[in-house]
Amino acid sequence: MAAVAALDHPLGPYTVDEWLTLPPTVDGSTVELIYGYLHVSPAPSTQHQRIARRLTRLLEDAVEASGRPDLEVLPTVNVRISTAWRTALIPDVVVLTSRANGVTVPADLLALAVEVWSPGNSRAEQETKTAGYATAGVPFLWTVSEGQLVTHRLVNGQYEVENRVTADAAVRVTAAPVAVTVDFAELTR
Repeated sequence: MAAVAALDHPLGPYTVDEWLTLPPTVDGSTVELIYGYLHVSPAPSTQHQRIARRLTRLLEDAVEASGRPDLEVLPTVNVRISTAWRTALIPDVVVLTSRANGVTVPADLLALAVEVWSPGNSRAEQETKTAGYATAGVPFLWTVSEGQLVTHRLVNGQYEVENRVTADAAVRVTAAPVAVTVDFAELTR
């Protein structure tokens, strides 16, 4: 009987609205909602925070230089990926297509999501988040892990790798709402 119940209700017990009512964590941990289940990550390491902060500043400078006042760069915002699929994520950095107000941002405002993967992020979690962004139609996704920044462009509902940025040389990244030159060594110094 339990197996039948699991098939009838494949999503976890929490909705996006219930996720939003959770009290803030006191230890800096992050709580995301993936298919109705809460995923708790410890507070990001100092290196993680440093990379996210530098990417935020780099993207802000690129947006300002491009003369695109319609774009807004923000760190760590609550993003409603899918209410039906009970998924809400907190990317490390986002570029929005318009100014946002409130506690959450709808996924259709995201031009770019940036995830700085921590050692504790499992491969399944990374793939699920990537699929969530793709399903939500987020045009660009950047991921940072294992000594590189990988930039992706959404093509026919799937992400295709466009750039790999390593410490070898600065790279002009075009998988973004505005082109930006990224020096990975500078991000991680």
